[in-house]
Amino acid sequence: MSQHTRVSAAVRAAYDAQYDEDMAAWRALGAKFKARNIREVCAGHRFGSVLECGAGDGSLLLQLARAGFCPELHAAEISRSGVAVIGRRDIPGLRSVARFDGYHLPYPDKRFDLAVLSHVLEHVEHPRLLLRELARVSRFQVIEVPLDYSPAVDTRVGHFLAYGHINIFTPALLRFLLLSEGFAILRDRYDPGHGEVDRFQRYRLQGRPRTLRAEARRRAVAGLVALRRRLTPAAQRRERRFNAYCVLCEHGGGELSVLPST
Repeated sequence: MSQHTRVSAAVRAAYDAQYDEDMAAWRALGAKFKARNIREVCAGHRFGSVLECGAGDGSLLLQLARAGFCPELHAAEISRSGVAVIGRRDIPGLRSVARFDGYHLPYPDKRFDLAVLSHVLEHVEHPRLLLRELARVSRFQVIEVPLDYSPAVDTRVGHFLAYGHINIFTPALLRFLLLSEGFAILRDRYDPGHGEVDRFQRYRLQGRPRTLRAEARRRAVAGLVALRRRLTPAAQRRERRFNAYCVLCEHGGGELSVLPST
């Protein structure tokens, strides 16, 4: 990887001051379900050391620590504010917190049993470069992405950019990216979304009044979504009816190979 590849100045500036107390509860709630997905795809495996790449404010590491997932945890993050917040948190088993440039991790080859990239890849300008670096420093990898795709996603570019989502994934697109980069997918999980997250987003983040009518309507919409999921053919359901997709994978050690010579 070129040592000159860096996160662009505009993107780095956007994240540097992102992590403050205003959104701490939202990040903690999301981490609860992200940690659940990680534990499920990793069931049957034991890891002595885990690196979270793009660790944010450490909420996910805290959830994993509380669950006894791994005795040795490490964090790498591009944001100054994120690194500062993680450093102030009392996360059991946290051994180190490093600020990195977005593509070059300051660790030797195969330093970690597992590297976690949770809701990060959709923010990355050069996803393949980060995936290669992740494979270099770890034996196994967990990757989770939000499933933002819809047929009209190109009409909502501003909406997703406001969240920092510069890449759009479906499960098939993530699998294609990973397989083409030499990863073997060992287990996956489709996350359908959670009412607790929906309520928080509506009533606390968006400030909508929580009335009996509003809650009844929210539940009805959630029920309709669940029904549509059940009625959708399996192949289409997996691509378009879930909120997030999480995989456990292992890199085979090869490099990207195209146009094989004859």
